[in-house]
Amino acid sequence: MTAPVLEISGLTVSVPDATRTDGGRGDLTLVDNVSLTLERGERVALVGESGSGKSMTAKAVMRLDPTVDLAGSIRVAGHEVVGAPERTVRRMRGSAVSMVFQDPMTALNPVLTIGDQVTEPLRLRGVPRREARARAVEMLDRLGVLSAADRMDAYPYEFSGGMRQRVVMAAALIGGPDVLIADEPTTALDVRVQEQVLDLLEEQSRELGLAVLLITHDLAIVAGFAHRVAVMRHGRLVEDRLVDDLFASPQHPYTRGLLASIPSVDDDPTVRLRTVDDVMREDAALAASGTALEARR
Repeated sequence: MTAPVLEISGLTVSVPDATRTDGGRGDLTLVDNVSLTLERGERVALVGESGSGKSMTAKAVMRLDPTVDLAGSIRVAGHEVVGAPERTVRRMRGSAVSMVFQDPMTALNPVLTIGDQVTEPLRLRGVPRREARARAVEMLDRLGVLSAADRMDAYPYEFSGGMRQRVVMAAALIGGPDVLIADEPTTALDVRVQEQVLDLLEEQSRELGLAVLLITHDLAIVAGFAHRVAVMRHGRLVEDRLVDDLFASPQHPYTRGLLASIPSVDDDPTVRLRTVDDVMREDAALAASGTALEARR
């Protein structure tokens, strides 16, 4: 058995009292005692509503937010992130762990060419310009960017949304990371391009043995992509199951609520969809009635 390439143990992310801007007092906990592992080549979806702590967990792995305090442990390819010097973390970004962000247009610098942005991770590691450029063309070709060699000097605005996301993925993958975090990578794309991006992520995971952590609020897109699904609510991990098991028999009321709120083509359009809160209230009522019945016995 090999060690996981990503091992999160007892992670707590909090905003210190001194830097809070919401008028509250005391440290504000955003992620509470989360533990999660990824094996090499494994694809895990981290799901939950907006504000559940998914992206904050991802940023903690990359150490991207200097305004929060981290406690617990995050090990990437055997290297501890929590408490590590900033210089060490900078070396890990791009080589051990990379991230694909939600909106490719804001993730790319509009005044730098595609070539400059894809080669940057290699150039920062001392790779000669010509070699870095050749490797960038190869990576863009692999990800389906047509005429990649001719488009290295193009700018982001000259690419479609789907092509820009491929460029972002090329920049994230070119350093050969062990772990790729994809934070809502399909939200800004139409349905057809969403499928293409997920297919690309799955293909790269298989070919490179890449562990992928897909952050999403949309359970509908993970069924055919992930090996496991981890569900977050209010900063806590409430369920972590194999994808087929979770869809067949969700254990937590919140997970059941998320699944129940997914629209289906067979739904009656005149009937209001059940919300997450609806399902959780129904579960609580059933539990209360069961407790009352047991007490009468």
